Amino acid sequence: MAQHPKGDFDLSRAVWQRAEGDDSEGAVEIAFVDNLIGMRNSADPDGPVLVFTQAEWDAFVAGARDGEFDLD
Repeated sequence: MAQHPKGDFDLSRAVWQRAEGDDSEGAVEIAFVDNLIGMRNSADPDGPVLVFTQAEWDAFVAGARDGEFDLD
């Protein structure tokens, strides 16, 4: 279990998923465990996991939909 200031993200219960059709080696993978969301690089599955609260995740998704992270 990954100890995190936001709570315990239980890696043993994580079901990692990625964008449909993304077969790349370095894909971003997401897992929802209880009230936390984990994000990792599929090329390094034993590497670090970023952990987000639901509110943080919702803000990130809203920003992505709004184009906040688009590169021009």
